[in-house]
Amino acid sequence: MLLRSMLAENYRSLRSIRMDLGQVNLFVGENGTGKSNLYRSLQLVQAAAKGTLAQEIAAEGGMASVLWTGRRRPNEPVRIRLEAELLDEERAITFRYRIEAGLRPPVAAGFAFEPQVKTEELAVETGRRPVTMMRRAGPSIMVRDESGRMEEHPEQALTSETALALLGDGGHYPEVGTFRRAVAQWRFFHGFRTDRDSPLRQPCLAVTAPMLNEDGGNLAAVIATLAHIREDTTELGRAIADAFEGAKLSVPEPGEFATFGLVFPQFPQRVFQPRELSDGQIRFLALAAALLSYRSPPLVALNEPEASLHPSMLTPLAAMIAHAARSSQVWLVTHSDALAREVERRCGVRAKRVIRNDGATWIDGMRLTGEIGEEEG
Repeated sequence: MLLRSMLAENYRSLRSIRMDLGQVNLFVGENGTGKSNLYRSLQLVQAAAKGTLAQEIAAEGGMASVLWTGRRRPNEPVRIRLEAELLDEERAITFRYRIEAGLRPPVAAGFAFEPQVKTEELAVETGRRPVTMMRRAGPSIMVRDESGRMEEHPEQALTSETALALLGDGGHYPEVGTFRRAVAQWRFFHGFRTDRDSPLRQPCLAVTAPMLNEDGGNLAAVIATLAHIREDTTELGRAIADAFEGAKLSVPEPGEFATFGLVFPQFPQRVFQPRELSDGQIRFLALAAALLSYRSPPLVALNEPEASLHPSMLTPLAAMIAHAARSSQVWLVTHSDALAREVERRCGVRAKRVIRNDGATWIDGMRLTGEIGEEEG
């Protein structure tokens, strides 16, 4: 399921921005231009699918903190609006999801800092006109039944919960469930803890791990899964050797716990444990596990992955991103021109340059339709 386009309105620095997307989406810009807000808006679409939108926005300081604070048109509703269009290429089905959330009315149920979902809609298109599968206005939800008729769902939604999550779990509405499952499998990696107590440095329970958790807490299990379940660490080993001057991975057969280490050419008889590695080394290993895991997520998003990495690691990182892009859609936010150039060269894409336009985040050269002119890439 390819994320074909996205829209975000009135979220932080995103006044109104719509973008067409491809297999590799590379965003470059200076600090303060809003690159991370683009990334974060996509996370909020996933939060709507998972049913955690209210928690995510409350954790940012609540609706009043995340709304666009610039000039608004007269009588314009004070709402965040998010849209995502996914294409199921095998079945030639397009899914379009939209959600709008705003502030709590003065007299209404709910807590002050959580969002109030105003409207929500999921439509599908199979070559003809779009067909609405679910529409929500306030607490009431209309959903298309097996006979094709729109009917009112017997359960009303709380003002802070999403109909997408409420209906997607039951198995009664396959289109809603399909969209929800696809979005829930996206992976977002926004830095990793690298301190002494970081989960990256700890053994973890030896449970087969097809993908890296977003906090990296199952790093050892992901590496052990590649080494002992797939029995293939070729790409991972190549990335490690390129980044660490010929170092090799050591992955003992797991018992109750999985662990790993590195062997460096200067010390061939010694296995360096994760607690002994530098911040940059352990962060690179986490990125390697995110990009080269046993199972590929439909979309993997990296926000400034170059943080704490030695410049010599950027070329191996770009190689891993290009390898991941063979099976996953990639969303990469960076302010490293060196990393961007390597990704451009290896993936055959042109970076989207993020700028500020009248205070709002924008993409240099992008038309209002979301397309980028050929001369700009």
